[in-house]
Amino acid sequence: MILHYSIPALVPYINWPYFFFAWQLKQSDQQQRLKREAESFLERVSEHYNAHALFLLLDAHSAGDDVVVGQECIPFLRQQSGNPCLCLSDFIHPEHDRLGIFATSVDSGMETDFADDPYDRMMAQLLADRLAEAAAERMHEEVRKTYWGYAPDEHLSIDELHLERFQGIRPAVGYPSLPDASLNFVLDRLLNMQQIGIRLTESGAMRPHASVSGFMISHPQARYFAVGKIGEDQLRNYALRRGLPVETTRKFLLSNL
Repeated sequence: MILHYSIPALVPYINWPYFFFAWQLKQSDQQQRLKREAESFLERVSEHYNAHALFLLLDAHSAGDDVVVGQECIPFLRQQSGNPCLCLSDFIHPEHDRLGIFATSVDSGMETDFADDPYDRMMAQLLADRLAEAAAERMHEEVRKTYWGYAPDEHLSIDELHLERFQGIRPAVGYPSLPDASLNFVLDRLLNMQQIGIRLTESGAMRPHASVSGFMISHPQARYFAVGKIGEDQLRNYALRRGLPVETTRKFLLSNL
């Protein structure tokens, strides 16, 4: 399923504190002034760029630390410390369940069309990042309420959405529970991200940079966590499950070793 969003449709979903953090602004008056400038910028470019979301809802089941969807086995990493030591597969039923996968992006021109003006270039790139995240937020809301429909009566404010008061989670690739960016290759095989203009680098990074990918899990007790540091034994086990050489996998997980 592909969804297209105009900039005005996503502005209410923008999580502004992350935008202010990117500019390293801590004073309220500075933040509000920048927000007004950002809103004016978005109004100026709104007719030229759009955001896009691509998702699939798949029959799935867990098998240890893996989740199986069709012929694809998706390996996850388990925490090595904590009580309990969590893995995303813990929130998928071992016999029958559903798993959502997704990618969102913004028209690449928003990152490249302002090269002659350093301020506009930075403004456009940082807002593009926020719009890609906003597209994921709005898409996930629509999935919960309509397409998957496991929370049809959900009525949350934007602030409540940003506080993740909804049922389930939306872990993104590259974040603490999914530190291996090369999982994007697995998602790409299932989603064909080029449908919304996303291409992958050799390391699995997405281009345009203003792109988000990940999973949607509906389990009521699902929660976020950080995998943290893993040992050589888990690295080798994960490489085996990924079907990759250990040294290649090591490059993908250097920050977790």
